[in-house]
Amino acid sequence: AALFMENARKGSIVSRANSIGSTSASSVPNTDDEDSDYHQESCKESYKDQRRRAHTQAEQKRRDAIKKGYNDLQAIVPTCEQQDFSISSQKLSKAIVLQKTIDYIQFLHKEKKKQEEEVSTLRKDVMALKIMKVNYEQIVKAHQDNPNEGKNQISDEVKFNVFQGIMDSLFQSFNASVSVTSFQELSACVFSWIEEHCKPQTLRDVVIGVLHKVKSQLY
Repeated sequence: AALFMENARKGSIVSRANSIGSTSASSVPNTDDEDSDYHQESCKESYKDQRRRAHTQAEQKRRDAIKKGYNDLQAIVPTCEQQDFSISSQKLSKAIVLQKTIDYIQFLHKEKKKQEEEVSTLRKDVMALKIMKVNYEQIVKAHQDNPNEGKNQISDEVKFNVFQGIMDSLFQSFNASVSVTSFQELSACVFSWIEEHCKPQTLRDVVIGVLHKVKSQLY
């Protein structure tokens, strides 16, 4: 009987120990599963943060590039540096910078067109001078080949009359075509007058007309 009672007491203790163990085990959290979920959530949040950070950096880079572009425009365009007195203490807005840039580009296009027209006019002048040079060279060569031809046959008075007749004709067209009220108008009109009244064919006709007039006076 004593042995039976001892075994019963031990069985009760083991049963209660098992019961306490199972209860304690059920109350302990599943740390492996929760660690896995926490790690996944951390990775997920980290990926979002990375994307947000990359987007923020890209946006900042874009803003910096735009700002640098506007700063470069203000440094290149002269009118951006010449601010009005009313806004001299204020920073130029982007709209003003763009408008001044557009105005400056249009000004450059006009200046380019003006320079191209001046180059074209100068090329015509060079061509006319080359023609005159060839004519003078032919005259000089003719005198060199025949140094005694016509010697002492034309008086200085006749030469002066020929020269005066040519100059009078040119001066009349010059006076009628060229304005001398200002240097700017003079410069603008002189080239037009040269192109119209100083062409080789026109000068040839003038000289022939003067020679005919002098010849009729001599005979």
